[in-house]
Amino acid sequence: MAQYLTIQEIAEKTGKSQKTVRRHIAAKKLAASRIQNKWRILPEDYKRWIESGDCDEDNDRETFAIMGSTVSMAYKDNVNWVDVEEECTKDKFNGWKHKNARNGYNFVDLFSGAGGLSCGLTMAGFTPVASVEIMPEAVETYKYNFVEQKGFKEDVETRDIRSEEVKQALYDSIGDKHIHLLVGGFPCQGFSLAGNRVVTDERNSLYLEMLKIVDHIKPEYIVMENVEGLRSMLNGRIEEKIISDYKKIGYEINVTVLNSADYGVAQTRRRVIFIGNRIGGTNYHPKPFMEEYKTLGEEIQRFMDLPEDKSINHIFSRHTEEMKKKIMAVPEGMSLYGNYSDAWKKSPWDKPSCTVKENHGGVNLHPKLPRVLTPRELAALQSFPDDFIFKGSKKWQLVQIGNAVPPLLGRAIGVAVQKALIEKEV
Repeated sequence: MAQYLTIQEIAEKTGKSQKTVRRHIAAKKLAASRIQNKWRILPEDYKRWIESGDCDEDNDRETFAIMGSTVSMAYKDNVNWVDVEEECTKDKFNGWKHKNARNGYNFVDLFSGAGGLSCGLTMAGFTPVASVEIMPEAVETYKYNFVEQKGFKEDVETRDIRSEEVKQALYDSIGDKHIHLLVGGFPCQGFSLAGNRVVTDERNSLYLEMLKIVDHIKPEYIVMENVEGLRSMLNGRIEEKIISDYKKIGYEINVTVLNSADYGVAQTRRRVIFIGNRIGGTNYHPKPFMEEYKTLGEEIQRFMDLPEDKSINHIFSRHTEEMKKKIMAVPEGMSLYGNYSDAWKKSPWDKPSCTVKENHGGVNLHPKLPRVLTPRELAALQSFPDDFIFKGSKKWQLVQIGNAVPPLLGRAIGVAVQKALIEKEV
């Protein structure tokens, strides 16, 4: 019989309050089971919670800020897990490296940013046909990597998805190509409550624009990515609205939260992933396959002795001698500035990195060297290939990297969707 831990025992082990432990169970950070009306936690789930960094609320402030002190947020997801380990770990299946690994399925990426999700889907074998992004620097990066370096035939320009002209240009660029998958991570700030209805306000209609485009293109499958905090926005009404709106245009949706570290990314990064289809297929989510998480040290070791090289985004920040001493004195897992524990943080060498965030300066300290991590090292922690080059100034490189979906997470999602398409003989 399994030996379980109680909430009280975990509180004593970690120095956290029982209320805090309950919040982590409610947020699905800490896996637990209800046994005789009491929460019980397996030792291996406790170990994963500690080693993944999910026990640190600073790694996901969005979720805990929105949750407040509520402990009734446990998700009841209906998830169809599918094994993706072989396709995600063997080099011969990598469509980013090998043209013969491409599967013949096409996709469109809305809100593409620099192309993290697109890169991952390309690894999974999909072919990018079109993308939409409004940040000029990100568009420059996307065009360089996907069009100039990989030779994909895409019309990549800076464009605002809210414009009818832009939507028409998107449709024209797709032409008669069959789109099997459409993906996008829409901003969610524009949701609000009016009376008893969830509405999108005038500040942000991007969610509805994506809905319109999906309804027009009608791909077999869709994938939507967002911050985990979306799930608890307006007491779950936002998630309900998304599922309902897509059902109205013919898509059945399944949703759950995925942690990038479970798919080979050397970083704790949790995102809510909606997967839907209109063909009566199964919405598969990729089954986690990492038994031991990849660590920050394993990922950035190769850059330890590498001199500055701006051509590959390995750009050093200039620190005074006094600042270098301060950086070296910061213990692993701590921050240079006590009041800002999620900034200037030194993630441990032998654990996954904390979440790489959008930033304009040095947020992540190197565990062993007297400097902050370079854009190249941060891109590696996001799981970008070393040949993926970011354009723009260092400031905008950091923004693009922090905003991106980790490619290895995208690869796992892509493999899951591919298996569903094959199953339906598409």
